[in-house]
Amino acid sequence: MKKIKRPSSEKVWFKLDNAGKVFPGQSTSKWSNIFRMSVILKEKIDPELLARAVEMVMPRFPCFDVRLRKGMFWYYFEKNDNLPPVLPDIKNPCQRVKRKENNGFLFRVYYYEKRISVEFFHALTDAYGTVRFLNTLTAQYLRLQGHKIPPGESVLNINEPATEDELSDAFPRFASSKGKLRGANKFVYHVRGTKLPAHMCTIVTGTMPLDKVKAKAKEYGVTITELISAELLYVHYQMQQKDLSRANRKKEISVQIPVNLRNFFPTKTLRNFSLAYIDRIDPSLGTYTFEEMLKQVALYLRYINNEKTLNAMVTSNLKLEANPFMRALPLVVKDAAIGISFRLTGEKSTTVMFSNIGIVKIPEEMQPFVDRYVIMSGPGKLNGARCAGITYGNSFEVTIVSLYEEMDIQREFFRRMVRLGVPVKIESNILFDE
Repeated sequence: MKKIKRPSSEKVWFKLDNAGKVFPGQSTSKWSNIFRMSVILKEKIDPELLARAVEMVMPRFPCFDVRLRKGMFWYYFEKNDNLPPVLPDIKNPCQRVKRKENNGFLFRVYYYEKRISVEFFHALTDAYGTVRFLNTLTAQYLRLQGHKIPPGESVLNINEPATEDELSDAFPRFASSKGKLRGANKFVYHVRGTKLPAHMCTIVTGTMPLDKVKAKAKEYGVTITELISAELLYVHYQMQQKDLSRANRKKEISVQIPVNLRNFFPTKTLRNFSLAYIDRIDPSLGTYTFEEMLKQVALYLRYINNEKTLNAMVTSNLKLEANPFMRALPLVVKDAAIGISFRLTGEKSTTVMFSNIGIVKIPEEMQPFVDRYVIMSGPGKLNGARCAGITYGNSFEVTIVSLYEEMDIQREFFRRMVRLGVPVKIESNILFDE
């Protein structure tokens, strides 16, 4: 696609935020940390109108309107005078980032039938920023169709400039803890399988009535995040018990649960501002029932989910960046160290991940045109399943993405939800035997 340049403007640049700094060094020719969010509308997408909407909303998001550059010691973002292309969707999403593709942008915009999708390189933002970009873009697209959509909720006003708060790196602003956290994570159990070819993944989305899921969680006295996390843990625990390797059967099982720090600290930054909890089950302690596992997950999250612990986690993450020796290392050495560390330890402390985005809120005037939302993490390099959930109206969407051919995790998870009395409608990019 031919590059379209906008009128030249003063060059601006941004430092990568504390979380974003690790992702370029982790990227390879076959993998980058990418995630995707989609909105399904009630009418077929007009790609030319969508391209116009992209052009109109880009000035509102100067922290996304950038390309990645290499400095002597750190990467940085520089303003990109091109326009991001609007592309027909692909079967295998969340492919690796190459800085010379996509007009230099670190996010992609896709369309297919009634669906608009955006994919972001995690160095740019997290789910919070993605929700606001996608909904602001969708609102502008609907305005170009002739609908009156006001700003509000997760739709930003494109006639107002981005605020200093929205563009800030919030991590150093709120890092004030003097507490010390415990050290390195243990390596845990992973379900292995037949790896798919590079740039391919299996995607299975289960659509469930929110009221049914909420009622079941209430019956157990837990939240939806606690219920789904425990279900995923239990599915892996059952698979571990059938593993022929005695060493594998002794390993701990863990679930990684990202948390939006904006729920605890007063900021609306559009850049990364999230961390992750990791809860573990130790099979060497004895046999677990699902109810026991659910109780442990719920107690753990309620114990650790507080401002003081999160502040200590944020402060701890910043210490490495602030280390004088680390700061003095050339970027090529930092990249090599991050890459080696990720290959050796990256996902080995996480068996499965569940990221629950929560409820998507949009202006009332926009709601008649929106059917539902779907969010997915790109496949990991080791995890047999990366799982993400999102809610709109009474629709709770859970998507599991995997780099393996085998579908045992996906099949058993959704079967367990059905056994709980929750109906599930399945969609997939492959044939899936329910």
